[in-house]
Amino acid sequence: MGTNAIDHATDEARAATNAVTESAAKLTAEAQRSFNDAAKRFERVVTEGLEQVRAQSRTYADNAGQHIDEAQRYVVERVKERPLIAAGAALGAGLLIGLLLASGRKR
Repeated sequence: MGTNAIDHATDEARAATNAVTESAAKLTAEAQRSFNDAAKRFERVVTEGLEQVRAQSRTYADNAGQHIDEAQRYVVERVKERPLIAAGAALGAGLLIGLLLASGRKR
């Protein structure tokens, strides 16, 4: 009787071990699927976000380019209207920048 009880207990322990192993394998597979799904969703969200940023940056770059062109035309027109005043302003700005840079070197 003792041997039968031991064999029976061993079989039950093996069955329980197999059940736990199968449950762990199922849980691991489910966790892996969940992780893969989450990774795919995250990748999709990041990709969509990057596309939005690219589209917005193109718009901003185009606007900035237009404003720079307008500013350049404005400056060119003013220089053509009054070349001596423009030259004097450039000379004054250059002198001021030179003085600022020279004072920084003395320290």
